[in-house]
Amino acid sequence: MSENILPFVEVNPKRPHDAVVIWLHGLGDSGNGFAPIVPELKLPDSLAIRFVFPHAPMRAITINNGMSMRAWYDIKTLDFNHRADVEGVKDSAKQVVELIEHEIAKGIPSERIVLAGFSQGGVIALDIAARYTKKLAGVLALSTYMSEPEKLAKEAVDINKDTPFLCAHGQQDEMVPMFLGHAAYKVLEQNGFAVEWKDYLMQHNVCAQELQDISAWLQKTLK
Repeated sequence: MSENILPFVEVNPKRPHDAVVIWLHGLGDSGNGFAPIVPELKLPDSLAIRFVFPHAPMRAITINNGMSMRAWYDIKTLDFNHRADVEGVKDSAKQVVELIEHEIAKGIPSERIVLAGFSQGGVIALDIAARYTKKLAGVLALSTYMSEPEKLAKEAVDINKDTPFLCAHGQQDEMVPMFLGHAAYKVLEQNGFAVEWKDYLMQHNVCAQELQDISAWLQKTLK
């Protein structure tokens, strides 16, 4: 594996896989955080999906008094309009694209790759998916928001506009208020993306009903 490829945790199916889900964690977490969710999805064995959970790089987070933790980008302010450090977003997006290309090089077509992300990870997933020049299978944006939504109309490419996007959010989310997630959904919709919205009675986390819905969405998307 190339030194440039992000380190990751993997969960493989019982038989040779023909699809991949790359799932990006949130601030301060790691690839280990979401890996236990895979069996909870209760996917049928006939759906041979490999799950890849990369670790974000360690970096100092300004709002956390400069404490170093795994993060896809710095957060310099809690101002909703400038929360994401754009340079960090672009740097991490480039690294995740390299991971996508790594899976393609191993024989999985881009059309069989789902890009998923929670919170900060979702910001990266949305930034990539709207601009990536290869067709993806689908995009999961969980409890997240969009970096530079005002630039999407100019920078979006058409190839993934009919790719299914699922935006899901907690109604009681205090870390990333739901209006931010819904705003990202509306921007995607206004720019012609095939996006679906779901919200749940939860905070900044995932819940049982959301996992059921994600499972159904993955089965439909990767059937």
